[in-house]
Amino acid sequence: MGEGDAVSGMHIGYDLSFTHTEGGWARPGSWTGLDFPDVRMFMELARTAERAGVGLLFFGDGTGIPSTWRGGIEPAVEWGIQWPRHDMSPVIAAMSTVTERIGFGLTYSSTFMHPFYVARLLNSLDHVTGGRIAFNVVASTRGADAANYGFDELMEHGLRYERMEEFIDVCRALWDSVAPDAVLRDRTTGRFADPAKVHPIDHKGRFFAVKGPLASVPSPQHHPLIVQAGNSPRGIAASARFADLVFGFGGSLAAQLRHRDLLDSALRAEGRDPAGVGILWATQVVVGRTAAEARARRDEVHAFWNEESVGTYLSHNSGYDLSTLPHSFRLAELRDEIAAANGSPAGLVGSLVAEFGEDHTMSRAEFFAHGRARATGLDHGLVGDLATVADALEENFAATGARGGYMFSSPLAMPSGFADIGELLLPELRRRGALGPARTGGTLRENLVV
Repeated sequence: MGEGDAVSGMHIGYDLSFTHTEGGWARPGSWTGLDFPDVRMFMELARTAERAGVGLLFFGDGTGIPSTWRGGIEPAVEWGIQWPRHDMSPVIAAMSTVTERIGFGLTYSSTFMHPFYVARLLNSLDHVTGGRIAFNVVASTRGADAANYGFDELMEHGLRYERMEEFIDVCRALWDSVAPDAVLRDRTTGRFADPAKVHPIDHKGRFFAVKGPLASVPSPQHHPLIVQAGNSPRGIAASARFADLVFGFGGSLAAQLRHRDLLDSALRAEGRDPAGVGILWATQVVVGRTAAEARARRDEVHAFWNEESVGTYLSHNSGYDLSTLPHSFRLAELRDEIAAANGSPAGLVGSLVAEFGEDHTMSRAEFFAHGRARATGLDHGLVGDLATVADALEENFAATGARGGYMFSSPLAMPSGFADIGELLLPELRRRGALGPARTGGTLRENLVV
């Protein structure tokens, strides 16, 4: 595929990071007799998603209970905001036993974790799943997570990405430390492997010192698929260096085009072909058989959120206690304060700066009105009947370059929200020819990379 060639069809993933939080566990259409983290819920969803033609089931992660809002965990615990969160690696292993082709995305933080541990775990999971593992590497911005790993404060933004790049370099070196043809298993001589093809990596960098080699047999993909979602200029530069697939924020078309343009330029600077790196746009979907049904389901979601839950969500994800906001403030001032705290000003605040300008003065009430839309996910979502949602997706896919697809999430109950996507929306997109043909490759890399 040459640069600029379009991909014929959308790739589709499901974001299962928050199937049970923010009130989803109690909404109409939730499981009867099963509750998170019962693995049977996810095994059944994996079966139905694969039948629907979904290519990837994705799990984001966070290891701390949100505590930034008002300096305590109480609101998050009371309302179930971004918690509970379990390590989903054993759940993925279970889902892989009841599926054949669908891939699985697992998230670990390069800010806190060690690359040897992660490289070894992903190698093992790639074996268990038959080559269907993707590694979503993140640079962490949440104070609750940092405290659980012994950090008194968040790591500086640029430094987080330097550590991430070295982290991936070490993982790749470890995966390459045992050559694909090193293992002989010669029953005649008894030789298991060729020592000349197994070597240390002797890595000594700014953040890590790793001797190697990886004490594992090469996995089916050899290198699990690497996914990265940073949308700041520094995050996009990291994506261009090593990502096989990028997650993008599915907000305004202008923001999407900016991300695509910046990524393409960064890829060219790294000597990579932009046509070979797709973006899956994070998109919340509430689809109904009628527009009225979809709006009613959207209203169920809105009803859950109060100021405490909204503030807990936004503060946790920005790394800044937004309960301290004054009656009114300049957007640039808030952005700079978040950055000074080593938080993440690229989310809601960054979107507001892009929309209104950095000198815009915003009231606290106005900010939380925008924040409520962000917390529900409906500021980057689609709500409507089949024709309306499918039309919007087709138009957006063409406008953003037809390279990649969508990472669908649902604010509705598990499993009904995803069932509507799989049973209503995806068949409609397939009928229109918007989805690519079914992939039959043996690994996720063969099936999902554009």
